[in-house]
Amino acid sequence: ALLDSLPMAQWMLADRGYDAGWFRDALEEKGIKPRIPGRKSRRKPVKYDKRKYKRRNRIEIMFGRLKDWRRVATRYNRCPTVFFSAICLAATVIFWR
Repeated sequence: ALLDSLPMAQWMLADRGYDAGWFRDALEEKGIKPRIPGRKSRRKPVKYDKRKYKRRNRIEIMFGRLKDWRRVATRYNRCPTVFFSAICLAATVIFWR
């Protein structure tokens, strides 16, 4: 159900947990190149761009820094507009530092 709502992208980064044949096929049908390493138990190794995959940690670090802000981590604001503005404020301060 969520695959239909994916935005247009050139490629998708994901962990080994998302390595499934049906998921790869669904991404390729939408024109998205998967950058997902194969599971260790996979019989045939899967080719992926290791350089782009290594950049995945930057995204995880960013979410970790956003969660340092208590208001964002606990989602005090239930209103989506106010919550998004809190995320924008936190990201601006993190970037400014």
